[in-house]
Amino acid sequence: MSAHAVTASTARTSVRLADGREIIYFDDEPGQDRSTPDRRDLPPYAPAAELRYDVLHGEEVLVAAHRQNRTYQPAPGECPLCPSHGDHLSEIPAADYDVVSFENRFPSLGGSAGGRCEVLCFTSYHDGSFAALPPERLATVGRAWADRTAALAKRPDVEYVFLFENRGAAIGATLPHPHGQIYAFPYVPPTPRRMLAAAERFLEEHGRCLMCEVVAREAAGPRVVAETDGFLAYVPEAARWPYEVYVAPRVCVPDLPALDAARRDELMRLYADVLRRFDALYEHPTPYMAYWYQAPARTKRDAAHLCARVYTPQRTADKLKFLATSETGGGAYINDVLPEAAAARLREL
Repeated sequence: MSAHAVTASTARTSVRLADGREIIYFDDEPGQDRSTPDRRDLPPYAPAAELRYDVLHGEEVLVAAHRQNRTYQPAPGECPLCPSHGDHLSEIPAADYDVVSFENRFPSLGGSAGGRCEVLCFTSYHDGSFAALPPERLATVGRAWADRTAALAKRPDVEYVFLFENRGAAIGATLPHPHGQIYAFPYVPPTPRRMLAAAERFLEEHGRCLMCEVVAREAAGPRVVAETDGFLAYVPEAARWPYEVYVAPRVCVPDLPALDAARRDELMRLYADVLRRFDALYEHPTPYMAYWYQAPARTKRDAAHLCARVYTPQRTADKLKFLATSETGGGAYINDVLPEAAAARLREL
């Protein structure tokens, strides 16, 4: 393991795992010893993803066949995201941690495809959740996300940093431990690319930010879920999913690194508030997908406006929304829940 680097003022420690991958500890407070070595015997890290292009759809496709062998729903006590203890040697060598980010052992990027994949664990507590994190941990997660966005965007093989979380077996999450992922793409993915194109057209035609316009309109309407001085959480007018919420700054902000610590902490508290409302929808934990749209690393940054999007396919306590062929094949989404009713329910929870 290489010598570790510590930034005391930000409680950030970077070390190496046994196969050469980087792991970064983000602590709530500085002064933690993160020098515990990785005692596993692992082969050298060699990502094998491949980037291909679908000429009919005009979109990139990643091929990562090695991911077939990734860890799936491990037995109790064998979670690779829990701290290492005794004979259980996990991805995190330390006996405990606050927030940690490390290169994914089974990445969808890297190798000839370029880019990088990281796993970011929100807590060492296996049975926790993002919604239950205390304010100081929310601040640490926000700091970690901003750190990784800024650092990965500087890489020459990265054009877009995408932060996301999949929670719940119902939507395909392979590990129950509270965590998200970071995909540093070598290209701008199709959905952000379409959103940026729409924002650029609006900016050219009207001379102002499209998302600023949307947020101002939604702030005065019936679809507000929660809000703070600087940020708004709302159900979009044309929501595609039974319960879907955007969380966005009221003014133009391109990405998380552009926020100062106080504003970032405010945003993280509102984001967690939205997730708690999702969890209160049903008697069981609500499965959801959540992700952040940010500005690309180098291009179209003037049209970008930071926002998070959270949605669940859980349309009733015992029913999931599955995408119909008209939706997957035609892209014509059909929502069974009135967005105004969804907003009212989330607002009341």
